Amino acid sequence: MSTERLISLVAWLIMAYLLWKFVPRNKIREAHVIFLFKQAMTWVFGLMVAHWELIEYPVRIFAGGTQSSFTYDYFIDPSIAVLFNLRYPENGGRWRKFLHYVIYCSAVVFPEWILEDYTDLIEYKKWAWYWSWITLFATLFISRQYYLWFFKIKR
Repeated sequence: MSTERLISLVAWLIMAYLLWKFVPRNKIREAHVIFLFKQAMTWVFGLMVAHWELIEYPVRIFAGGTQSSFTYDYFIDPSIAVLFNLRYPENGGRWRKFLHYVIYCSAVVFPEWILEDYTDLIEYKKWAWYWSWITLFATLFISRQYYLWFFKIKR
């Protein structure tokens, strides 16, 4: 098994464990809605980024079916959105809420940046780490607004 395939497998296992550990039973319905909404967004954005050759994924699952990263776009990113939304500091101040975004975006983009340098899982063509950070911030914000709207949660 190649290093890239092993990294993908470990990412799947870690994310599945985190979902199992940190999604309470009474929030599974919310988790499904968040997951599917974020998955729909990353599906579109992932295909656009790959089609426009901004990012390339030399080693990927379903290489014949899609140019985007199935692991990231269809499982990791939506799972992160679930954890982000369900662990969101509702009663925190503005700075605490902003810090929540910064921590999650940075915790995702830093490993991506390392993977881009040292593996064939991702290769930036006309892209940079800060574009990943900005798009992740924006899609987390959109998923947060959708979650609040869908479940009619008052701020």
